[in-house]
Amino acid sequence: MEFLHALTQHAFLQYALLAGVLASIACGMIGTYVVVRRISFISGGIAHSVLGGMGLAYFLGGSPLLGALCAAVVAALIIGLVSLYARQHEDTIISALWAVGMAVGILFIAHTPGYNVDLMSFLFGNILMVSPRDLWHIALLNGVVLGCVLLFYRQFEAVCYDQEFARLRGIQTNLIYMLLLVLIALTVVLLIQVVGVILVIALLTIPATTAAAFARSLGRMMILAVGINLGVTVTGLGIAYTVDWPAGATIILVAALVFLSVEMLRAPWWKKKKPAVSVKK
Repeated sequence: MEFLHALTQHAFLQYALLAGVLASIACGMIGTYVVVRRISFISGGIAHSVLGGMGLAYFLGGSPLLGALCAAVVAALIIGLVSLYARQHEDTIISALWAVGMAVGILFIAHTPGYNVDLMSFLFGNILMVSPRDLWHIALLNGVVLGCVLLFYRQFEAVCYDQEFARLRGIQTNLIYMLLLVLIALTVVLLIQVVGVILVIALLTIPATTAAAFARSLGRMMILAVGINLGVTVTGLGIAYTVDWPAGATIILVAALVFLSVEMLRAPWWKKKKPAVSVKK
């Protein structure tokens, strides 16, 4: 109730809530593809390489959101090309981009002249600092992701479930896969404002994995994942404001609790196991 009352009085909370809602839509849709295609590791590599672009943008006096966007897209293209044409080196390249991107970002941020940047806000997010200008950027990226998903829904579905069959049907699977990685990059940039670089992959995968327990089709899983993302984002934001916790970390904890609760309800471990039937010779 305290959070709802403050929401009607403080503009920064309204901006934070709107940013969470916008990010949840793209996150639920793209997170579904990430879970079904099982490319969480690739998504993590894209997410953590973003810090390098943000650090360089701050060092040069540019927009950190633009730096994050450029770094995410470049990382997605590199990882996609390596994944398609040099699979034996895929894990090495992803790990290198993961580590080098964060290291470069930290170095640039540390040496930014005349400006003290809070590194924790990049690593764990600072949704309460979202500005109206950031909201317009988030809305634009969200619109691009939503439009591409609606336009290429069948192609993405075919590539995620059966790439060989999709290729036989005449679908340009390599091109669609690269487009999917670019959309993951855009979603990562959206989520950085909400939960930060470190926690992006958790919010991208946990709600979608939870939705998979109840959905029997990709479309339903996607809709449910969006709903779960909205629920955990709003709930986490409310709890964080009430008890004065970091918003990004609180949102992830709420998502993890929902996932664990669903798994416990699905697995009736409290029931007694039936005794094994012995067969007499």
